[in-house]
Amino acid sequence: MDNLAAAILALKTRAEVKKFLRDLLTEAELIEFGKRWQAARMLEDKTPYSRIVKVTGLSSTTVARVSQWLNSGTGGYKLVLARLHHINSSAK
Repeated sequence: MDNLAAAILALKTRAEVKKFLRDLLTEAELIEFGKRWQAARMLEDKTPYSRIVKVTGLSSTTVARVSQWLNSGTGGYKLVLARLHHINSSAK
């Protein structure tokens, strides 16, 4: 895990991140992780589970798991959501 974190921190641009993730993960894994991230953003916006399931195609179990990590996990989702919110607010 430490080596993977170090590798991610070594990346400098969005294009580099996309290249690395594409080489690291299968297309199906990328799609799944993208859907989970979308679910986390929707949960943060208080979107109902039923809507998230419909939009993302994730199971209600997966949405519940994302919600659990969002609200009671290590804080990773919240950290990135807050940073992106700050960046988007500053850009306006």
